[in-house]
Amino acid sequence: MSNNILDIKNLQVCVENKTILNNLNLTVNEGEVHVIMGPNGAGKSTLGYAVMGHPAYLIKEGSILFEGEDITQEKTDVRAKKGIFLSFQNPEELAGVTLENFMRTSKTAVTGKPIRVLAYKKELRKTMEALDMDKDYAARYLNVGFSGGEKKKSEILQMLMLEPKLAILDETDSGLDVDAVKVVSKGVEAFKNKTNSLIIITHNTKVLEYFPADRVHILINGRIVKTGDASLIDRVNTSGFQEFAVPELV
Repeated sequence: MSNNILDIKNLQVCVENKTILNNLNLTVNEGEVHVIMGPNGAGKSTLGYAVMGHPAYLIKEGSILFEGEDITQEKTDVRAKKGIFLSFQNPEELAGVTLENFMRTSKTAVTGKPIRVLAYKKELRKTMEALDMDKDYAARYLNVGFSGGEKKKSEILQMLMLEPKLAILDETDSGLDVDAVKVVSKGVEAFKNKTNSLIIITHNTKVLEYFPADRVHILINGRIVKTGDASLIDRVNTSGFQEFAVPELV
């Protein structure tokens, strides 16, 4: 029987005194791929930020348990060290810090262990090659001048190198062409195993063609209004989200 890696209970999240999520429940077990789908503005990204501990997203009610431990009030860096990773819909640029140095510093911070530089460089180059990333990007400032596709590949690269227990991908396929979606999907497939878990946040089903989803959740107006298997994706493709519509939060 699978163990719970993430257990969200009756979650209410507010941003600037506006309720975005309300009475949200979600359980993710080890080895599972969960998909969160919904229209723009439904609260999908808010869910990712809340799990990651973004300080602007205030949890008014409910709890977030990670591997059985209550992390509802933990800071973001603590959650990262416990094994939670969030890729951003719009990755930030960080001038003055190279991709390689950022990755090495992040790995050291998360694991708390010293890094063998030569071995790490070799692993980084190998992973970049698998993602069809030019090796020269390692010496460039993080995401500065990167195309949209290269920024998304950079996020997947970070996930693969950090090896989190739970990865949350927020609209990773947004703005990507078909070839880039395939490369990103290949990286996601390489990440998955029986002991880690993945939450894919999207309103586009293209990326879902490349690997199976164990559970699909429809999020509308701050609530998960429907949960089912991968057949829900076909329903969304056929009729959109309208059939799942619920009143807005008040």
